[in-house]
Amino acid sequence: MEREPGRAARAGSEAVPGALPGTLAGTLAGTVAVLVAANVLNNRLAPRLAPLTSAAATGALVVMARRSGLSWAELGFHRRSRGLRIGGALASAVAGAYAAGIAVPATRRFFRDERALSLSRARALEEALIQVPFGTVLLEEVGFRGVTHALVARSHGHGTATAVSSVLFGLWHILPAVDMMAANPALSRLATGEALGAPGAPGVPGVPDAAGSGGSRGSRTEGTGGEGPGVPVVRASRARGTGGEDGSGVPAVPAGPDAPGVPRGPEGAPAWQVARVVAGSVVTTGLAGVLFTELRRRGGLAAPALFHVATNSLGYLFARLAPPEEPASGRGPLPR
Repeated sequence: MEREPGRAARAGSEAVPGALPGTLAGTLAGTVAVLVAANVLNNRLAPRLAPLTSAAATGALVVMARRSGLSWAELGFHRRSRGLRIGGALASAVAGAYAAGIAVPATRRFFRDERALSLSRARALEEALIQVPFGTVLLEEVGFRGVTHALVARSHGHGTATAVSSVLFGLWHILPAVDMMAANPALSRLATGEALGAPGAPGVPGVPDAAGSGGSRGSRTEGTGGEGPGVPVVRASRARGTGGEDGSGVPAVPAGPDAPGVPRGPEGAPAWQVARVVAGSVVTTGLAGVLFTELRRRGGLAAPALFHVATNSLGYLFARLAPPEEPASGRGPLPR
């Protein structure tokens, strides 16, 4: 028979809303500090070491939570059998959805992530089997759905804990969102709600952007730390809006938001566009956090963890399986 949370754990998680006790408040502040440090390390300073950084951060969070009096059940380490069943079913659904996505020309562009396509087969396997499960999912699930949720739920209840952990989970994706702009422009525009078929929209298959391609040119892989298909961070070198050529023979257009003097974000895009992508990513990943928290409530941490791994890791496989886009002229597939 599967072990359910004890009476003390249930009582603690159903406590009436109120101010966090001093010990729990201090642990929550420490949890946020650890997560911020790990986020910067994994996305900017030492991305290839993300599995080690995340493992160390996860261990520190669990130790702090246990010393604060939280039980294993409150942290989500329960209902393992049920969680594995739920997570396995959702992982199968993700695989089916991805297969349908690359089969339909209208959605195929979302899977053409330059971060995944630029990797060797060995590096892609490393990302899918090591970096995603241990460098991304482990810390995010234990940190947000486990420790953060449990700390807030102890005094404020499940609803507030879901809101707080999901908002923090959305903010966690600010740095990966900036990286996604260079690697997957189509998915970035989807996150902001921008129309995908707009003429001249960068990254739309068959319509060259200022770099002369449907994606990012001159990009190089610098490790991991992002989200979704092709977790590796990519730095793209673009000369957009300069009034000349970027080396690809395609003249840039010095007009509108791409004109000289317009504030630029870290990836060379206009600052307003970076802000839109970041805001859209924060909102969508925050909503995903709500879904993951509900899965955690029904099947412990195992359910959202399996779903999360499938969503990210399978992106590498399907980015490589996605057929090249056909250009508008019908003269053959676009080069990868």
